[in-house]
Amino acid sequence: MDLQKQTETPVAELRASDADRDRIADILREALAEGRLTADEHAERVEGVLSAKTVGELEVFIRDLPAAHARPAAPAYTPVPPRPAPGAIPAEPDGNVVAVLSSARRRGRWRAGRRLHVYAVFGSIELDLTEAIFEYQQVVIRAFSIFGDVQIRVPENVSLRGTGGGVLGNFEADTLDSVDSDAPVVYVDGWAVLGNVEARPKRGKSVEDILGRVQDKVDRKLRKHLDR
Repeated sequence: MDLQKQTETPVAELRASDADRDRIADILREALAEGRLTADEHAERVEGVLSAKTVGELEVFIRDLPAAHARPAAPAYTPVPPRPAPGAIPAEPDGNVVAVLSSARRRGRWRAGRRLHVYAVFGSIELDLTEAIFEYQQVVIRAFSIFGDVQIRVPENVSLRGTGGGVLGNFEADTLDSVDSDAPVVYVDGWAVLGNVEARPKRGKSVEDILGRVQDKVDRKLRKHLDR
């Protein structure tokens, strides 16, 4: 019994899961909406959340926020209800795009989930989000290119962040800051091994769902006020 207690790993040292990262990211998003964090502070903390390895490392980013000290009354992860659109291609919150000795393309009116994994092995992938439906404010794209090419395009009015690297290859992600705090934020990370990964905005393309999201936020605050 004593031996078992000695070998138990403290919760703070446990490896963080994607659900753990999503929970912290949701808290940070609410803190931004409430004015507790600036846009720069929010972006810096979310980038840290994406690279955190343990539960303890995640908790550091919210320890000065009220939500970190409140007892959770709901599941840690609650997906945003989808807003279907005519002609949209359904997509799961998590998905893969793979091209091995081939090419793959995702473009047009499709639903961008919370997380997407992209693998190009001796192949090419085009991921175009300029007409996609953003059901989540934060979208994480993990791109891996091995002797391949990955091209990621986003609308001009979203935010774009990149934290990848290259091994005898090129990993390039333009930094883009939207003036709208409610605009989607696309995070791209991964590796290019003797290959190429590029993420940048597509000129003249703007996502149209931002105005709807802002209106939904206003409606929620209004209903909350009226219910008091």
